[in-house]
Amino acid sequence: MTRLLAKAFEEASRLPDALQDEIAERLLEDVEGDAQWDETLASSPQALEKLAGKALEDFRAGRTKKLGFDDL
Repeated sequence: MTRLLAKAFEEASRLPDALQDEIAERLLEDVEGDAQWDETLASSPQALEKLAGKALEDFRAGRTKKLGFDDL
């Protein structure tokens, strides 16, 4: 475990139980989501390559626009 994660757990341990459970649920969802995403990408490299090709084609054809995080 990294120092930063240990510090976060230490700080979270001082919070009320209900809030600790909420943080734990969110963290577990993130970890599970990352694992599912990794599995999806690993199991379908052809699909990812096809999507990347389509995105590049759209970019070159001028069918995309630059957005920041606040614009999504």
